[in-house]
Amino acid sequence: MSIDRETFENTSEDELAELSVPDQVLGFLATHEDRAFKAREIASQVGLDEGAVSTALSRLKDRGLVEHKATYWAVIDDPDRLKSYTGYERATALFNEQLGAEDKETWREHAPSDPHPSVENNQ
Repeated sequence: MSIDRETFENTSEDELAELSVPDQVLGFLATHEDRAFKAREIASQVGLDEGAVSTALSRLKDRGLVEHKATYWAVIDDPDRLKSYTGYERATALFNEQLGAEDKETWREHAPSDPHPSVENNQ
């Protein structure tokens, strides 16, 4: 599977070795943005299980990153939306994998009870 040059230059070797299934599927479709594919074809091209690819496609569709018509899938034609996914979503996934998902209750236990002075000054 190919990746864009910016991702190649700005992503560590460890991160590239651990691309998620949605990242691999979206990367494949973005590389072939002028075509639409069946899930089976995508799975064959990226070397993944068809079930995993189908699940990834459904999740990407829910995020508004791919389009689905009959049995075919294609990447959306919105570069800004795609860039937002590869930035925030990818970073969040990598941080969660490395550090664990954030636990809001644990965070609240350690949060200061008094607001920061800058918050008080702005009220």
